[in-house]
Amino acid sequence: MEVSGPSALMRQVRRVKQPLVAVVAVSGLVTVVALVGLVVDPREITGQPAWAKPARFAFSFGLYGVTVIWLLTFVRGHERLVRIMCWTTVTGVSVEAVAAAWAAAAGTTSHFNFSTVLAGTRTLVMLLASLALVLVAVVAVVLLLRERVEPPALAWALRLGLVVLLAGMAVPYLMVQPTPAQEAAADLGRGMPVIGAHTVGLPDGGPGMPVTNFSTEGGDWRVAHFVGVHSLQALVLLGLLLTLGPRMLGPRHRTALVWVAAGVCLALTGILTWQTHRAQPLTAPDTATATALTALAVTAAAATATVFLHARVTRHPLRGDT
Repeated sequence: MEVSGPSALMRQVRRVKQPLVAVVAVSGLVTVVALVGLVVDPREITGQPAWAKPARFAFSFGLYGVTVIWLLTFVRGHERLVRIMCWTTVTGVSVEAVAAAWAAAAGTTSHFNFSTVLAGTRTLVMLLASLALVLVAVVAVVLLLRERVEPPALAWALRLGLVVLLAGMAVPYLMVQPTPAQEAAADLGRGMPVIGAHTVGLPDGGPGMPVTNFSTEGGDWRVAHFVGVHSLQALVLLGLLLTLGPRMLGPRHRTALVWVAAGVCLALTGILTWQTHRAQPLTAPDTATATALTALAVTAAAATATVFLHARVTRHPLRGDT
């Protein structure tokens, strides 16, 4: 499917108008409810306002749903499969957002919670919803690899963005493993009312960063998850911007820049996962983490400079790349 400009991109949205509207409506409604809850409900859950997590979930999953459904407009044919994938995304996003709000209203956690049959069921349903969203992303990667999307920079931004997204979506499955403290309590016959945690090295609920609540005292799996998942939007935006210029860059140079950016996003997700595994907060990197981040930054800068230098040396009039 060829794309010639913003108007063509917008025309494609008509194909998935209903699921897009559904995602925006559900996530928007839950976001509004959560924001009202933040104002009128003084309760706290694991050290943060009860409605903070539903607000973040509704916004984040809404953004994810809109992006993935829009990406599916680039798939030519496969109408029934695309429709199933779109509505699976709507269902997954709705389950995650509504379940988080439901748990907040009940004054309890929405994840890792097996303290009651109802809480355990909600946790498992949310896990199944996330698995469905991962499956949609996997199928989308396969479909987009087979499509001819123009210009090439945008095509590779779509494909590689989904690959990095999958890496980010794999991180939460590290969260659902029982912690040593939880396993020790189970060995003592106390059961396991909570299985898994966001924080590594410390219990959930300690001091956290503003808005995100990422732990400032221990490792936090959500950091790598956040970077990996939202790299999709960053790479798609980069691909769109590169279709507009700069004019000195040819199609191959623009595609190369997308590959550099995707490599950075994937490597950064890996470094942050490694940092978390060592129970290290994002705000306090040790020498090894700082060295890895510095090496990544230097490599990215060198690769970007090389692309621009090559473009300057081989500069030629662009043909058919607008």
